[in-house]
Amino acid sequence: MDINKEIKKIHERNKKVELDKAWEVSLTRKVTIAVLTYMVIVIFFYFAGLPKPFINSVVPSLAFVLSTLTLPLFKRLWISKYRI
Repeated sequence: MDINKEIKKIHERNKKVELDKAWEVSLTRKVTIAVLTYMVIVIFFYFAGLPKPFINSVVPSLAFVLSTLTLPLFKRLWISKYRI
């Protein structure tokens, strides 16, 4: 009976890991990051008194999103270099 419980736990854990991975690569996550980043920068620029916060927030938001989208590429390169 203990073996069956352990197998069930492993299956449940695998499902959770698969869902976490699906979230990490989902378009929903990427769009959410982009929108939240833009909103935070707009708020910061607005309270800092910088001109045109809605327009000027686009560049740093895009830069941040671009950096997060390129991470998987660098991860694959790093893994291929250090794979045993």
